[in-house]
Amino acid sequence: MCGRYAQSAQIRDLMEQFEVTGVTPREALPQNWNIAPTNEIYIIRSSGFNGGDAFSRDLTTLSWGLIAPWLKEMSEARISQSRAINARSESIHEKPTFRDAFRRTRCLIPAEGYYEWATALGAYSPKQPFFITSDNSRQLSIAGIWSAWQSPEGNIIESASVITREAVGELATIHSRMPVMMPRERWDAWLNPSERDIPTLQNLMQLDQPAAHLVAHPVSGAVNSVSNNGKDLTRAITLGEPETLF
Repeated sequence: MCGRYAQSAQIRDLMEQFEVTGVTPREALPQNWNIAPTNEIYIIRSSGFNGGDAFSRDLTTLSWGLIAPWLKEMSEARISQSRAINARSESIHEKPTFRDAFRRTRCLIPAEGYYEWATALGAYSPKQPFFITSDNSRQLSIAGIWSAWQSPEGNIIESASVITREAVGELATIHSRMPVMMPRERWDAWLNPSERDIPTLQNLMQLDQPAAHLVAHPVSGAVNSVSNNGKDLTRAITLGEPETLF
């Protein structure tokens, strides 16, 4: 987890839910129910202090998969992205690819829901896809990190990674990992650019109920192909029924 997710919200809806008061994209990203690594995604991040302890939130777009800061070539950067879409919460503060971004440039990654493929952990057939979303129709607020990398030509490429943790509850019967959810009351602390204390940041990722409001249902294997898209990918199916979506 997490290798694909869905996002079809309008910019104004993301601004409202995440209380964005800073800059926003000039153009909306296309609705995408099958977001894959290196695709452009939305994130919410701090735009810096406006005085005192207050800072505004920006909604911006960048590519999914963090580029290791020491890389020199574009070809290496793209390979790095595909391998660094997720950062483990248990070791993020130690891994060279992620540790500086964890301390300095954290973000929220909004998602309509994400896909997970069953392993041998529960009663489901391995590789059966599931869609995990909120039971209250709200955007998921996933903890993330972002960074900026400069190409040899001087181009700045911003990229981000999802932070994951050990799965719990029903989700643990599907897959061993799940995203770290960041509740609203912790957004300010998580996005605060001056907060760099590792134990404090680790504590922000610890929740009494990490899977609260998350529900999962099986979906068609059509999601396996990145060429397939559309809201039907998120539709619940009965396991064993014929797949006739595409």
